[in-house]
Amino acid sequence: MSNEKEAAAESSVEDTSVEVELNAEQAANSDAPAPSHEELLLTLQDAQAKADEHWNQLLMARADLSNAQRRAERDLANAHKFGVEKLALELIPVKDSMEMGLAAVAEGDEQDKVREGMELTLQMFSGVLDKFGVKEVNPQGEKFNPDFHQAMSMQESADFEPNTVMTVFQKGYVLNERLIRPAMVVVSKAAAAE
Repeated sequence: MSNEKEAAAESSVEDTSVEVELNAEQAANSDAPAPSHEELLLTLQDAQAKADEHWNQLLMARADLSNAQRRAERDLANAHKFGVEKLALELIPVKDSMEMGLAAVAEGDEQDKVREGMELTLQMFSGVLDKFGVKEVNPQGEKFNPDFHQAMSMQESADFEPNTVMTVFQKGYVLNERLIRPAMVVVSKAAAAE
């Protein structure tokens, strides 16, 4: 058995040496000469130049992204800061009108003129609110809706059906269909049975 192992080992060594000889022959017969030191150096310099170019592009892209983020943050801050500018410009004439009305009262003008001026100012103010999507919620006589009304109290009433708004203490408002202030109301309830 030991002879068989020795024979297999010798055969394996012979096969390996044959492979090495064949590889050496193929390398010697190959038409492509091995690259010279200068060619390898040029290839390395090309690769380094491309790597530097890509690195610079990466740095520029990062700088552009950083600048865009800062611009967006600044624009957002300005939008928050000056978002009500149009509203303010529309409200200033209302304030002017109210100041003129107060000045007229101080001069002793007739009450009718003051009332007329206040009605015009209120009309102007309502127009500004409408222009900016602020709508009034006045639920007098309507069914109570907890989504838009806040019940301050409940009162028995024979004149109103149960859960009907009897009195509006304070009107509510919605901004573009979103509630910003509920209406403060008194709600009817059924009269107690005697």
